[in-house]
Order: sequence, then structure tokens, then C-alpha cells
Amino acid sequence: MEYQVTIKEILSRVIRVESPTAKAAEDKVMQLYRNEEIVLDYSDLSFFDIYADKIKEGIKPYYRSASHDFTLLNGDCLDLLPQFNFHFDMIFADPPYFLSNDGISVQAGKIVSVNKGEWDRGGSPEQIDEFNRKWISLCRDKLKENGTIWISGTYHNIFSVANCLTELGFKILNVITWAKTNPPPNISCRYFTYSTEFIIWARKSAKKPHQFNYEQMKQLNDDKQMTDVWRLPAIAPWEKTCGKHPTQKPLALLTRIILASTDKNAWVLDPFAGSSTTGIAANLVGRRFLGIEREREFAEISRKRREEIEDTNTYHNYRRKIKDIDKSEGLMPSLFASEDEPIIDLPF
Repeated sequence: MEYQVTIKEILSRVIRVESPTAKAAEDKVMQLYRNEEIVLDYSDLSFFDIYADKIKEGIKPYYRSASHDFTLLNGDCLDLLPQFNFHFDMIFADPPYFLSNDGISVQAGKIVSVNKGEWDRGGSPEQIDEFNRKWISLCRDKLKENGTIWISGTYHNIFSVANCLTELGFKILNVITWAKTNPPPNISCRYFTYSTEFIIWARKSAKKPHQFNYEQMKQLNDDKQMTDVWRLPAIAPWEKTCGKHPTQKPLALLTRIILASTDKNAWVLDPFAGSSTTGIAANLVGRRFLGIEREREFAEISRKRREEIEDTNTYHNYRRKIKDIDKSEGLMPSLFASEDEPIIDLPF
């Protein structure tokens, strides 16, 4: 793979290097500079262009909607992200929390294992940091200069995520606390009940203004500034009609995130798509979506969920059930209208 890397000096220069991944290209350029006793960090670099013609043919969507507003790739985001050149307005990521430690919890009144799968088993703190640094770095390459990223987590992974974001040059804007209105009980009775998750919102560049639909969020909050504590329920039964992912997020949560930080027809990426709640929420509010999911089982649930909302009645029923959509449609109906301008499509 051939990459052109722009070095941000007084006069920007472009260095062309041969590397298998974007991260390897960055490392190679940094080594070249270290040999000259000049030290760079990631904020000094940007990718000017990626020559992906050779591998473009190798990317085949697992599923794509007829309108091309929902595309899903089946594979590992660490492998697939370097294989195409496209920039997104927003990224939502729900990476492994590394909670699978053979413990137990309660679900629907029954005692269940907390194990989600091998993908959720953590390693050492150093290995978790390296994993987070790698995928966040790849995502950074795929964000527009004014783009933002939202990353969910619990105390198990969120501190590592925050440190990696800072190291890679992101500016953290908020840390949203999602307070679940219906959390499962703590069966050990030795701790407070776990009822929250955290979602870091960060922009790619410290100096580039980001998209924030402040007035819309204020109107959704009864004309008062919306705070960084969101009281929303976990997923409802109607969100699991096609099957369920063990860490599935509610549509209400993703809808608010997308409405807050994008315009209509924006492109949204989810590198750990799961059952593609991000994509369903994006399509319900007139945005476009690319998801990457490693597990075939969950990719198939994603496909079924997207096909489910092809039914007009289901589509409108979902929109009525999500309060932020229902309220926004009454207050600001133009937010969901299609624009006449042409849509830039994915390169595969």
C-alpha cells in the first residue's frame, strides 16, 4: 500500500512511503525524522491521500441497503479501516469493555454469566492501552478535520480510552453520563448498583470548530440547556425483534448522539457495529452509515434490522417510539428532510 503523509512544518512537505497500514506509514515517517534528531508526534502528521486502487476490489460489503444509506462490512476494523480512503462526519464506537471475567449478573430476573465472548476478554493494562491506541488512531484517519468521535465505556476501559484520545491529539469536549432508568440489581449486595455508562465526546482537532446542534438539544430539553447526564432506559423488547447483541445500546441513546453532532445526510462510522444500532438510528434521522462488525452472527442481525425498517409502518412506528425524534419532528421538521445536493458515496 502506498501512502502520502503530510508533515505539518512551516512549509508542509509530503513524504510518500510504502507500508501495509496507515499506522505503519506514520511510524516509518517518525523514524525518518528521529534519524535526523527531529521528534514528531501524531498531531504533526496528516494523510494527504491514500492510494487504495489495488485493494479497492477486495472490499465487498456484507450488506448494503438499496438506497446505499446503510453499508456493513464483515471483518476486523483493524484490518479494514486502512483499506479505503473516506472521511466521516462522526464516529460512534462501542469497543470491548473487557468485562468477561467469569462473573455473574442478573438479566430479566435470571442469574446469567457476564461473559460476552472471547472478543470481550481483556489482557494486561498495557495490552488494553495498545489495542485502544491502535483502533482510535485508525479512526482518526477516517474523520473529517471538523469531525467528532463518541466512545462508550465503563470504568473498565474508559480511562484508557481518554488517555489514548489525548495522546493522539483529540480534544475531549464532554464526558456524558448515561444514567440507566432500569439497571439490573447488584446481586452481591457488596457494591452500589451499577447504573451508568460513560460516553466520551471528542473532536479530531483542538483548533477546528465542531458540529454541535445546541439549539435543537435545548429544545428537546424543554428549552433549557441539556446537561451531560442523560437519563435513558436500556433497550426495550421492540428493539430485539431480530435478535440481540450482548452489549446492545438503545436507539434513544444513539439517536440523541447523532442528532446532537451531525447534519442531515452526514456520514457516520461505527467500527464495532454489533447489531448496528448506530446505523438504524442514523437512517431513522436521515444520515448515512458504514458499520464494521467482526462476528458474522451480529452482522446478520444488523442486516435483518435494516431490512425490518424497509417496512413503512415499522419505520414510522420506531420513529414515534423514540422521544427525541418524535419531539424534533414536531418542533423542527426540516431536520429530517432530504437535501437536493448530491451525496458522496463510499469508494466500494
